[in-house]
Amino acid sequence: MSKKDYYEVLGLNKEAGSDEIKKAYRKLARQYHPDVNQADKGAEEKFKEIQEAYDVLSDPQKKGQYDRFGHQDGSFQGFGGFDNMRGYSSGSGGIEDIFDAFFGGGFSTARRRSESAPQRGADLRFDIEITLEEAVKGKNTSINLQRLETCPDCGGSGAKAGTSPETCHVCHGTGQQQVTKNTAFGSFVSVRPCGTCHGTGQIIKEPCPKCRGDGRVRRERKIEVKLPAGLDNGSKIRVSGEGEVGRKGGPHGDLYVIVFVRPHPVFTRHDNDLHCEVPLNFVSATLGDEIEIPTIEGTTKLRIPEGTQPGAVFRLKGKGVPSVRGFGKGDQLVKIKVEVPKRLNAKQKKILQDFAQASGFELSSAQEKSFMNRVKDTLSGKQ
Repeated sequence: MSKKDYYEVLGLNKEAGSDEIKKAYRKLARQYHPDVNQADKGAEEKFKEIQEAYDVLSDPQKKGQYDRFGHQDGSFQGFGGFDNMRGYSSGSGGIEDIFDAFFGGGFSTARRRSESAPQRGADLRFDIEITLEEAVKGKNTSINLQRLETCPDCGGSGAKAGTSPETCHVCHGTGQQQVTKNTAFGSFVSVRPCGTCHGTGQIIKEPCPKCRGDGRVRRERKIEVKLPAGLDNGSKIRVSGEGEVGRKGGPHGDLYVIVFVRPHPVFTRHDNDLHCEVPLNFVSATLGDEIEIPTIEGTTKLRIPEGTQPGAVFRLKGKGVPSVRGFGKGDQLVKIKVEVPKRLNAKQKKILQDFAQASGFELSSAQEKSFMNRVKDTLSGKQ
């Protein structure tokens, strides 16, 4: 047997990891397998050479010894013929890697799930847009959607009325076929979907003309949906069993209603609190007042204390959004926007000037001068 460098045989360098070694082996094993190259007399020897290299380099202990001492007679058991493959362990790649190389991966004698078994229907999504008031209070609504339902003509069998599906004569209703493949390692049996009935286990000779053999038809349905109070933008509501009907008697899927809340002209929402901004004239802000303000449920009175400053925020407890889980409510926060008049007549200006003099204010107020003096002192380092 050839004593070429094992890394050279697999087309690798000595820094190659276990994944690279396995990948190179699989590629070369496919290429030089004797069953694939029956006309090539040298393929079998090449394949043995590849297997010997892989047997050593895939085993950490053998690889370490080979990296230190190279080829030594008796150091490695080598390939030793095809029969040796039956004794390989999974730790050194073994027969599982051979199966992956020659059968495309995923080789197993386990039975695959039969297509004839009941299959759950698909879930559906429906987007709905509501107002902020509806999100806060909740509502019952109905939606129209298209979905697959059991064919009324054939009852879901897929066969024309008066006929029935017949058991597949190839797989005898199992929906699967066993395929035997003879290889150099012996005979192996794999399981695959039946090619005659496509895995259903049944053959429909006369398909239902309404559903064309599918057993399901698309129909429009009106579905009642309850939207609980407190929903937010992007909330998802699951309506169990209102999706599409399954195949072969399988259950319906679910319906998911996705809620989108339209922007409100007055309120913005932050978690379960509602925020709004209320304009207030400077006289009411100065003297105090009782004003009417909007809430999501109507209007209410708000007492404004005298001397209220621009940007002041008042909290109305319990006037926000209820928790969608049913525990508590948020608040409403009212921000005051003091409006300063832009156009004054002579009389209004005279009144304000008299007010300024009575208050000891100059046109450039002492308070403003004091502020500017503090700024100058800070910049000059006096403070």
